Amino acid sequence: MSADLSKAWTIARRDLRGRFVGLRLLIVCLFLGVATLAAIGSLTSAITDELANRGQSILGGDLEISVAQREATPTELETLNAAGELSETLRMQAMARLPDGSDTQLVELKGVDALYPLYGDFTLADGANAPPLGVDDIYVTPALIQRLSLKIGDSIEFGEATFTVRGVIGDEPDRLSEGLSLGPVAITSLQGLRATNLIQPGSLFQSKYRLKLPATADPAELGDQLEKQYKNAAWEVKTRDNGAPSTRRFIERMGQFLTLVGLASLVIAGIGVGNGVASYLRGKQGAIATLKILGADSAMVFRIYMFQILAVALVAITAGLVIGALAPLIIIEVAGEVLPIKPEFALYPLPLLVSAAYGLLIAVIFALPPLSRAKLIPAAGLFRGESRSWREIDKPTWIAVSLAIAAIVALAVGSGREPIFSLAFIGAALGILLLLSLLGVLIRWLASKAPRPKQPLLRLALTNLHRPGAQTGQLVVALGLGLTLFATLAAIETSLTNEIRLSVPQRAPNFFVLDIPAERADEFKTQVNASAPEADINIVPTLRGIITEYGGQIVSELDQIPEGAWVLRGDRGLTYSAELPEGSEITAGEWWPADYDGPPLVSVDSEQAAALGLNVGDSLTVSLLGVEIKTTVASLRKINWRNFGFNYVLVFPPNVLANTPHNVAATVQLDEAKEDGLLGSLPREFPSISMVKVKEIASQIGTILDQMATAIASAASIAIFSGIAVLIGAIAASRQSRVYDSVILKLLGATRSQILSAQAIEYAVLALLLSAVALGLGLLAGWFVITQIFEFTWQPDWMVVMVTLAIGAIVTLGIGLLGSIPVLSAKPARALREL
Repeated sequence: MSADLSKAWTIARRDLRGRFVGLRLLIVCLFLGVATLAAIGSLTSAITDELANRGQSILGGDLEISVAQREATPTELETLNAAGELSETLRMQAMARLPDGSDTQLVELKGVDALYPLYGDFTLADGANAPPLGVDDIYVTPALIQRLSLKIGDSIEFGEATFTVRGVIGDEPDRLSEGLSLGPVAITSLQGLRATNLIQPGSLFQSKYRLKLPATADPAELGDQLEKQYKNAAWEVKTRDNGAPSTRRFIERMGQFLTLVGLASLVIAGIGVGNGVASYLRGKQGAIATLKILGADSAMVFRIYMFQILAVALVAITAGLVIGALAPLIIIEVAGEVLPIKPEFALYPLPLLVSAAYGLLIAVIFALPPLSRAKLIPAAGLFRGESRSWREIDKPTWIAVSLAIAAIVALAVGSGREPIFSLAFIGAALGILLLLSLLGVLIRWLASKAPRPKQPLLRLALTNLHRPGAQTGQLVVALGLGLTLFATLAAIETSLTNEIRLSVPQRAPNFFVLDIPAERADEFKTQVNASAPEADINIVPTLRGIITEYGGQIVSELDQIPEGAWVLRGDRGLTYSAELPEGSEITAGEWWPADYDGPPLVSVDSEQAAALGLNVGDSLTVSLLGVEIKTTVASLRKINWRNFGFNYVLVFPPNVLANTPHNVAATVQLDEAKEDGLLGSLPREFPSISMVKVKEIASQIGTILDQMATAIASAASIAIFSGIAVLIGAIAASRQSRVYDSVILKLLGATRSQILSAQAIEYAVLALLLSAVALGLGLLAGWFVITQIFEFTWQPDWMVVMVTLAIGAIVTLGIGLLGSIPVLSAKPARALREL
């Protein structure tokens, strides 16, 4: 057996002679697919590993306890100090003012103690470590320097305090764990922040306590112990292993989605591999026949060409792995600023091994069938150029292909973060391929049964669709995949774009105004109306609390948060109202009377209620300022989140929360020309407020969505290139029969233009039929990505989708015709001698 393998390898190696002519399509397809998978896997691993490696500095400690709207009590502080070295920070939104009142800016104001940071380095723009802060000192980001035209030594006001800018922030080590910021950051001391008098009962601020633990301590175990000890304290606990959980979830899910997109592109490339191998082996008919006449059996022929294909596949896979491994280095340098964290470059063996395994399995799946056909054809049939035998595949090949497909599914499901999602994605991709394959069979059958047109060119084009050796099936798959991808990308991108453009209603408020003292609500209205009499003002109470129990389930005892139940992740906004809030619609239960004064009730958003399994009559407990309030679900509401008003998942009757210390918030809608006037006057009269411009929020979200669309388009573009390669492969596979047809037609008097016109009609008919199919498949795929994966609203731009599909059809039609030009150039005498 070893002698046979050695002999087969020797013949295979000599036949290749260091050149891969005829197998270039296989190289291109495998290279594209493997490089894409390796790049996506390596970049995802780089970011997640960096998050893990820098967990302590990202979090700011080994363990973090955060609480909303209050600071820790002396008893709580005593417990935390006994556990390890403790650092405290306070964080809130505040309005920065220039002393002359000429300009204001919403800022994230952060107060830190002398121990900050416990891990990592707090540095200034010049790279030096930031000196300790005095009560009147403040460090600011470059963005705030630019927006308020500040320089070192200038003064800036917050609330009742004036600070001197002592430096520009270079690196704030725990920035990623702080979450989304609505404005530039400014950092002062704890004493400085308290001197502003912005922290009052009901103010919206967050206290964070970071612990540096002994090396022998287990942060997760200590966190569980503290949560149980202070179960009513409304603490949110994080450990160094998961300092930025939302970022990690987003990166992992996005990485898995893009990996599956890359796998889909590799499957598409596999069709090109099959076409390339089939075309290569057809060109080797004479050599295969000669080997058989000289005594080589079918097994020897199979080994020889399997060795060749595996050798070429390994070259393509290796090249793809090299590019994929280096791609993160390029991406980090070019687009490092848009990444949530800038990782260090390193080689990640696992994603490279997985990508190589995918590439090898795809090569085996699509190369085995044409190899099986080649070994089964007798020498005489090869010399006669029989096409029927090329469609025969033996049973062992089917078994091997089935096992390879099962291995791919197992690898995708086993290595995915969400196995069910991976399985569904693979099933959908295979379903699309099967549908297109069946459509190809149907088109061939319909073409064979259709009436023969009187026009010769139409008759020839129709015959080309079903004649022996026609590559209609491959062309349908190639064109269908390409057009489907065009439609899918257009639908996803326009839907993401419209998510912002159409989400902000025409009459959206100009400002959200936070932390208005409740006792000064009427004075606030008067001040706004004095500057803008036509302004529409809506004032609501605002508090923050944490759900600790729902439907009898204790949240701290959950192994994991239910899918989609984001309301359980940390503290959430709460409010009370005697009337049903604007933009809400009751879907179950009833709203309480305006003068309700009975047992505690709550109205819950219907979507979150579904995620939690809550129904009317179930219990729900909220911890607010360290006090647990147990309520009964009175109603479920459908919320219109797109009205850009104050929408709360939980709304209580006034008698439940009215006596709790709190501030109020407002939305202000007015003429844009009067925005600057309010920005200048309101912060002076109400130093505690924060004014958030709706347009700035929309801009931040739009930037994130643009980055998502770019990532999706970049990964899917590889699939488009693979689809184009498949199209080229299908044309190459049919070249021999088309050369023969072309020569015969020329001898019968047909001109090049007539032959090209017939082929143009053939491709146009396919493109027209497949455009309708691709539109349906592309919209379905786009809908799934937008609504099920990213949970946005499905709102594509239909005109853009249709135009993109039309352009895609024209491009693929052009590629098909360009591929036909070499066929028209064949010399009749030479072609007939070779056929």
